[in-house]
Amino acid sequence: MKQVHLITDGACLGNPGPGGWASILRYQKRRRELFGSSSYTTNNRMEMAAAIEGLRVLKEPCEVEITTDSGYLKNGITQWIHNWRRRGWKTVTKTSVRNQDLWQELDELCARHKATWVWTRGHAAHRDNNRADELATQAARDQSFSKGYQPGIQSARYDLREDEDTVAVPPLFDSDPGAGEP
Repeated sequence: MKQVHLITDGACLGNPGPGGWASILRYQKRRRELFGSSSYTTNNRMEMAAAIEGLRVLKEPCEVEITTDSGYLKNGITQWIHNWRRRGWKTVTKTSVRNQDLWQELDELCARHKATWVWTRGHAAHRDNNRADELATQAARDQSFSKGYQPGIQSARYDLREDEDTVAVPPLFDSDPGAGEP
């Protein structure tokens, strides 16, 4: 099985607001950068989009080490998702899980691969995470996509849906890997 490193980041100019995501894939000596944007979204949706899009481009099952600076993303996919599924996509407080559509898609993509998740502090010494942050921020600012990426109807799935709460999620979930289950 091929071993791939996937480094992800999301950005949002306002939360909610215009957002961007970026993925850096490394396989042996190859490196690929992907990025995209959404006109009205949240930072958490962009963090998830980066992981989804990075996994989506893999053409075969791989061992994937996914590095993120989002505690919300790492804890959600490695810990909280098991209880969400068991409870019918409800939280501890019996409210609907936010971003359920993306959690389900990410869960399906992870099931195709042997995925391990690594948290890194944002804006620290991780070169690829810093580069992903630059790409995601630029994509949010310019509402741009990497060359060859075909946004079409697909990019709209990262916009906030009308039925979702637009209250900003506290920064605690994006930087603290020890944050409790939402």
